[in-house]
Amino acid sequence: MSWHASVLTLYPDMFPGPLGHSLAGRALSQDIWSLEAVQIRDFAADKHRSVDDTPAGGGAGMVMRVDVLAACVDDVLARRPGLPLLAMTPRGAPLTQAMVRDLAAGQGVSILCGRFEGMDERLFEARPILPVSIGDFVLSGGETAALVLLDACIRLLPGVMGATTSGEEESFESGLLEYPHYTRPQMWEGRTIPEVLRSGDHAKIAAWRKQRAETDTRSRRPDLMERHGDATRQPPSGARHEEESDRT
Repeated sequence: MSWHASVLTLYPDMFPGPLGHSLAGRALSQDIWSLEAVQIRDFAADKHRSVDDTPAGGGAGMVMRVDVLAACVDDVLARRPGLPLLAMTPRGAPLTQAMVRDLAAGQGVSILCGRFEGMDERLFEARPILPVSIGDFVLSGGETAALVLLDACIRLLPGVMGATTSGEEESFESGLLEYPHYTRPQMWEGRTIPEVLRSGDHAKIAAWRKQRAETDTRSRRPDLMERHGDATRQPPSGARHEEESDRT
């Protein structure tokens, strides 16, 4: 059975979009994964197929209606009961590589794409939906974010990347940014490939890459470096046992 994605959206024509090309596109044609774009507007009950209304309490913009969204969500949950349901929203939890790995290891994912000012909050209170954000910025809608999430998952599916080790040393897999890459020509505009990478000494190359990953992470993403340092600092066995006892 292929990995499946259901996308709940007002713009189903945006899918597969870029996911129909390159690695994801080949995997789609090979049935490694499958895609269903569900039109939210089909679940509107009035003759105008309304999906939004003015915000309670006043304010700018429009809010997606809870009754329409719930009808669409319920349909997908009934047909795809084993898939986790995520909602792409800037109010959500940050998307991480660990979350991506968990999703890719499952049977698939259903993704609700927000529009306008957002979705009626009662939907999240009444349905098992995990709000997820791809960053601290605002997009026109959740579709672009859904494409990002799906691309991150699809490339980890078995048979998508050429080599099974292709993703093991990438950014965030070890909690650090990835080391820098070089290729021919050896000399370009007076800049040369680091000598260690031309040495053929695999131990020295591995050490250099580790050092550069740590250095670049420390300068570019100190937040990641701090978390990486916390993860690698292990408490004494007695303290660890005491902490575990306190949690139980």
